[in-house]
Parts: sequence; C-alpha cells; structure tokens
Amino acid sequence: MNSKRRGKPKANVGLLRRHRDFRLLWCGETAGKFGASVTAVAMPLIAVSTLHAAPLQVGLLSASAWLPWLVIGLPVGVWVDRMRRRPVMVAAAAVSFVLFALVPLAQRTGHLSIGLLMAIALLTGTAAVFFQTAYSAYLPSLLDPADQPEGNAKLHGSASAAQIGGLGSAGVIGQGVGVVNAMFANAATFLLSLLCLVSIRHREPRPPRPADRRALLSEVGDGLRLVAGDPWLRTLTLFGAASNLALMGYQSIQVVFLVHTVGLAPGAVGGLIAATSAGGIAGALLARRTSSRIGTARATLLFELGFAMFALLIPATFAGAGLVLFVAGGWCVAAGVVAGNVIKASFQQRYCPPELLGRLTASTAFLNFGTIPLGALLGGWLGTVYDLRTAMWITTAGVPLAALILLFSPIRRSRDLPTSPASLGGLRGPSAVPRPDLSPQSR
Repeated sequence: MNSKRRGKPKANVGLLRRHRDFRLLWCGETAGKFGASVTAVAMPLIAVSTLHAAPLQVGLLSASAWLPWLVIGLPVGVWVDRMRRRPVMVAAAAVSFVLFALVPLAQRTGHLSIGLLMAIALLTGTAAVFFQTAYSAYLPSLLDPADQPEGNAKLHGSASAAQIGGLGSAGVIGQGVGVVNAMFANAATFLLSLLCLVSIRHREPRPPRPADRRALLSEVGDGLRLVAGDPWLRTLTLFGAASNLALMGYQSIQVVFLVHTVGLAPGAVGGLIAATSAGGIAGALLARRTSSRIGTARATLLFELGFAMFALLIPATFAGAGLVLFVAGGWCVAAGVVAGNVIKASFQQRYCPPELLGRLTASTAFLNFGTIPLGALLGGWLGTVYDLRTAMWITTAGVPLAALILLFSPIRRSRDLPTSPASLGGLRGPSAVPRPDLSPQSR
C-alpha cells in the first residue's frame, strides 16, 4: 500500500506529526495508556484502603486483568487477521469505558466488592487483548515501513509520559475525591480514545477470505510454529515471558509494600511510582539513537540486561532518603523495558509479513503476557508466606536473571537484529503465503 492510499504526506523522518490519522491513533493510544496507568494504582488502592484486601487478594486482582491473554490470546490473533483492525479497537475502547465507569457507581449503590473488582478487571483485560492485538497489526497498514521505527518510538514515548501522568494523577485524585472516584477519570480517557479512533479516516480493505480457510486451531498453530521455529522470535518471546513473570511479581505488591512496609500515604504512592515511570520516556528517546549507533541487537542487551540490574535497588527502599533507591531502580527498569519494546516492535513489524502479524502478535503475547497473571499470583503468594520486603527481593532478582536468556542466544553474537526472516518461508500447507520484500529500509 503506497503512502497516497494511506492518506499521509510524503514520507520523511520527523513528519509523522503532520499525519492526521497517525496523530489520532497516537492521541487515542496515549489516552488509553493514561487510563490504564490510573487503573494500575487506583484498583489496588481501592482494594487495600477501601475493601481492606490482603496481599494475596491484591495479587489475584492484578492477575485477573492479564488472565485473558492465557485464555483467549491465541484465537484472538486469528480473528484479528480475518477482520479489519480499527473496528476491533473501537469496540474494545467502548467496552472499557463502560466497565470502568461502573466501579464508582457500584460503590454508590453499595455493591462494590473484591469480586466485582476482579470481574471488571477480567472483562477489561479481555477488551485489552483485542485492542492490543489489533493495534499492533494495524500500525503497519497506517505507516510506511520507513516511518514505523519513528512511529513506534513516538507511541512508546508518549505512552510512558501518559503512564507518568496517570500514576501521579491516581494518587492526587485519590487524595482529593477518593480512590474509587478516580475511576471516573479512567473511564473518561477511554471515551477520548474511542472518539479518536472513530475519527480516523483511513479504512483498511477487508481481508480477503481464502477459499481454503482452515479451522481456527490450525491457524493458531501457524502462529505458534512461527515463533517456535524462528530463533530470533523464540528468544525474544521466551525472554519476554520470563521478564514479565518477574516484573509483575514485584509490581503486583509494590503498592502494598510502599503503604505497609515503607509507610507511605496512598497519595504519595502514585507520585513515587510516576517518578519511576519517567525512565520510560528516556528509554523511548534513547532506543533509536542507541540502536543506530551500536546496533539493534547490542542495544537490546544494553537495555534489557544492563538496565535491569538496577531493579535490585527497589526492595532496599526505606522511608525518607531511602525513597531515592525506589525511584532510581524503578526508573532504570522502566527505561530498559520501554527501549527494549521500541526495538522489538520495529523488528517484528519489519520481520513478519502483514498477513501473519496478527497471529504473531497473539502468539508472542500469549506467552509474554500469559506469565503476567502467574507473576501477580506469585507476588501475592510470596507476600503472604514471607514478609513483603523479602517477597520484593525475590521477585526483583528475577528481572536481571530473565535477561540471561538474551545473553545465551544469537543476539549476543550479532550487531543488529535481522530484517529478513529465513524461517517464515517454512510455513507449509494451504496457509502458506508469499512473503513481501522485507529488505532493510534506508535510514
């Protein structure tokens, strides 16, 4: 698809801000990330301060939001490849808007409970599966390949900025109007996201229906074989699964840790976590520059392994000056994760044919995000069996350990991640598709 059909100006690095549809997608995605960040603090605070939940219950609440990736993540990838992606994102944003608005309404009617919070987390998590899978497959149809690294950097950078604002706002709003009413702000962000997505003019062509379309499970298998048979995709997916297990392990109990062990007020928790998320902006800014200077493979190791070592500062946090340890450790982890995600997203979009991108996204997300509910449960269980500080030591230690998967892989021996896969041609049978030219783009 040429740039004219996409309704964008002449492709030129730095001109995506003039691309109307990209701006709308950018705005909508940023608004959604802001709302998700409010939820990440507000929901555990509601559970802890309003419903007096135990650490295990808080872990279960966090797990509920990610469980859908394990249950429906794989078939969603096939469904997304069979339909237009933008209507899927619109429907997901609408569902999230309605469900998050129900939380404060439930409190006013006396029906708010841990069970209801878990149900809402589960349903909004389901909407997020559809949105994220469709969004990852939609961006390449909106932008030319040469613009995709810039687009990914902008989206990840603004998402980090939105995360900072959302995390900080959750604490401030919680102090001002109550943590439950903070969910109204969350619902409003998904309404804004919905309006932005509806306003996008670009219309994808309806995916052609193959005469020999096979069963759902068979097409799901294509995505899994794609990941399992390719050393680069396999390495990054296994690393993502291990990394998310550790990351969610400590993030699921960090609010409880900061309130009960460190002794912070609920309003200060959001601000402190927001300060750590500032590293995400730095990571998004550094990703492209570092990759062009030292190579994408080497940059991946630097961000995902080197920066991850600082996670061990987090459990050493104590009140007063010791809060610097939490901020420094969290800042470095956020910078490394976001920079790694920028590099990985651009790699996958160039590496995989568009016809298989939905299945690739779902297959990798199934394994990457599928460990997140397990990590949340692990964190909650460790916080129950041991004291919270010990649980934080165990889970944060897993962050740099997970990156050893990258160190013992082809990534260690390469300067750059490849742009032309040899293994994708191995797909056989009726679903095999000819690969477009995936040669490296000029920079």
